[in-house]
Amino acid sequence: MTSSSSPVPGMPDGSHAPAGHGRDAPLRKLTARGRGESHRVASPLELFFDLCFVVAVAQAGVQLVHAVAEGHAGEGILNYAMVFFSIWWAWMNFTWFASAYDNDDVLYRIVTLVQIAGVLVLAAGVSRAFEDHDFLIVWLGYLIMRLPMAAQWLRVVRSATGAERTMALRYAGGVLLCLVGWLGLVLLPEPARPWLFLVMALAELAVPLYAERSFATSWHPHHISERYGLFTIIVLGEAVAAATVAVKSGVEENDALRDLLPIAAGGLLIVFSAWWIYFAVPIHGHLRSNRQSFLWGYGHYLIFASVAAIGAGLEVAVEDTVGKAHISTLAASAAVTLPAALYLITVWALHSRYFKVGTAQQLVLPTTALLVIVCTFLGDWAVLAAGLLSALAVAAGVTLTARTVAGEHRAETAEDTEAAKKA
Repeated sequence: MTSSSSPVPGMPDGSHAPAGHGRDAPLRKLTARGRGESHRVASPLELFFDLCFVVAVAQAGVQLVHAVAEGHAGEGILNYAMVFFSIWWAWMNFTWFASAYDNDDVLYRIVTLVQIAGVLVLAAGVSRAFEDHDFLIVWLGYLIMRLPMAAQWLRVVRSATGAERTMALRYAGGVLLCLVGWLGLVLLPEPARPWLFLVMALAELAVPLYAERSFATSWHPHHISERYGLFTIIVLGEAVAAATVAVKSGVEENDALRDLLPIAAGGLLIVFSAWWIYFAVPIHGHLRSNRQSFLWGYGHYLIFASVAAIGAGLEVAVEDTVGKAHISTLAASAAVTLPAALYLITVWALHSRYFKVGTAQQLVLPTTALLVIVCTFLGDWAVLAAGLLSALAVAAGVTLTARTVAGEHRAETAEDTEAAKKA
């Protein structure tokens, strides 16, 4: 495993192994890691975890494509939001827990693999949730994912004392209570399920806020930012893969290469720009407290969901171009432009604005998001126009940043020259 996977005993940076247990022992106490650990990076187990979770994201995207292409956008978006929340929330809870408590012993690995099995069960039930409104398999998958999470917190309870032990008990109890609440998706009549989803989503979001009210977990800022960045990359990759398959099918079955080229080019520009914009700034320096990190972490629901929806939207646009979709070109264009605009404005609000200098830099992404929405009305050229605008936003951001840096350098040079004259 990498240096991130198990704490090193006796290190001055705050990392440690539990007393009486060697770092290579098969079972170790689940104690907190240090926020000051150096060289903390994602472990191979975490990367495997992410890869398996994207399988469920892909299934949700496929069902969203079918719903939108058949003219059931409202119902499809609602089901997508519900299913994606369960995937994202399980991923996020594991990620923050691992950042604070990953000891990489045998039991920790086995419990994590069980959680992966849970998301695969959930993925198997996505189609039934969309088509038949049957959430039983989705709930079972969520149960398999979340029970191990509660067990991990109970392991922390055994090793912790005082406020930390209380925090772990609150987490375990909150997870278990919410599991019971989600059973309503299976038992309640269909009209009541959206309202139940809203209530249960708020309840889930409240668990960490309540649990860490008196004691904050020792998550690692650099590790957390890397984990979120890696998942963003994987979801972007899934979007590219989905769009590529759609274009390939359109070319092979309908010989529509000329018509599909604008969508393919525009889609690539949107995805490439999304990657550039997200990784333009090092966000870990901003994550200094729970208040900042909770807002940033929760907001990534919109970032991840919009990225996955961009891939689904590109598939819808392809199906519309080859005549398979039962919707208007305006609706097909909106399936790409609206999630792309949501991504741009959310990344700016949560991520980029803290590093922008001056009004011009601050306005680049919000203005681009507005213009991308306007592109919806450009018919067959909507996706290409949105892609070109996204690329121009990247170019504008790079140019404005370069000018700011050059101006600061000139100012420093002038100050040094003035100081030398006075000397």
